[in-house]
Amino acid sequence: MGHIRATHLGKAYKRYPHRWGRAAEWLGLGCHHTPHWVLHDINLDIAPGEAVGIIGLNGAGKSTLLKLITGTSRPTCGQVEVGGRVSALLELGIGFHPEFTGRQNVWNAARLAGLEPAQIQACMPDIQAFADIGDYLDQPVRTYSSGMQVRLAFAVATATRPDVLVVDEALAVGDVFFQQKCFERIQAFREQGTTLLFVSHAMSTVYTLCDRALLLEGGHVTCDDEPRRVIDLYNARLASQGAQGELQVATGGEGDAPVGSYGNDQARITGVEILHNEQPVHALPADSEVTVRITAAFQAPVADPHVGLQVRDRRGEILYMTHTHGQGLRIGPVSAGAVVQVDYRFRASLIPGDYTLTVGIADQAMPGGHVRRSLVRRQDAAGFTLTRNLDAPHWDGLCNLAPTCRIQRINEGSPASG
Repeated sequence: MGHIRATHLGKAYKRYPHRWGRAAEWLGLGCHHTPHWVLHDINLDIAPGEAVGIIGLNGAGKSTLLKLITGTSRPTCGQVEVGGRVSALLELGIGFHPEFTGRQNVWNAARLAGLEPAQIQACMPDIQAFADIGDYLDQPVRTYSSGMQVRLAFAVATATRPDVLVVDEALAVGDVFFQQKCFERIQAFREQGTTLLFVSHAMSTVYTLCDRALLLEGGHVTCDDEPRRVIDLYNARLASQGAQGELQVATGGEGDAPVGSYGNDQARITGVEILHNEQPVHALPADSEVTVRITAAFQAPVADPHVGLQVRDRRGEILYMTHTHGQGLRIGPVSAGAVVQVDYRFRASLIPGDYTLTVGIADQAMPGGHVRRSLVRRQDAAGFTLTRNLDAPHWDGLCNLAPTCRIQRINEGSPASG
């Protein structure tokens, strides 16, 4: 139950160069269209209980793939097999009638999902509480905001635990408190064995929810791996697209370059060191001063270079990022053969654990701390481990805010009468 299996799956739409072409085909006057393939030869095997994220540029075929898996669209070739009951959030408020009330739409959607009237009646209090839209539940859906629609749609889709939950960008709508409720419900479903298929442009959500990710490019699955590798490759593709393809992107198997690293012939990173008390280290106590020393070499003149870094946790999620332009500094023009060393010194106020550094070089500072062109990125160029600092105040969480703490006794109370 809850498995998804696709074999040589493909989807093509018919394109008619003339508006009368479709009618001509209906009349049996030959073929007047050309196929436009959105998905090509997709092969997937998702086990029960897996959480898989699907990412890719706009037009890559992500939503089409979900429609084929959920059965709302039919494949042109190949086949897809889904085990168990499927609940899907593919488009905001899909299936809701704008003139019906929220309550009426709940009944309609739940019946279409296969729930019996007694089940719907039993689930209604939970749906109402989870959506938390108050008296709007009995108002026409046309009066709802987009956030209210997704609240109600998610509440209905997850009223009972499905074997497969498919979500397409729905969690991007709504306030942070509602998103937290959704994450908690999804995590609870996962612990009970629900399979999750999730499409999002929010990479932090993919890190949070998924233990595997797929990268779709031009209708093909080009990477199927752990989220950090797939997301790194996706981000590199974005950078390459902005650079008109002049960046060479590491996709795996190219020497020792981690997936998602990229560069060109203008510059390269020649060294990354982690220093504590001016000595190279691989481990140090949390809350200690640390220096990250980045050495950049230039093979061609660069008018306005900047050097930056990212600190990432063990999952690959970025905890902090900056560059020299963001720090209000300027290296200045460099010529071919120049070597620049940049030191970032900071207090490592993070929870004990393993961390990596991604470093890069960019060109042309822009207002607002942005840079126009990325030249080089080395993913996970160095790593370090933070150990518990027994000499520092105890804290827990993700980062140390180093608060000051003041205690003031306001009232000692009245002595008890005897």
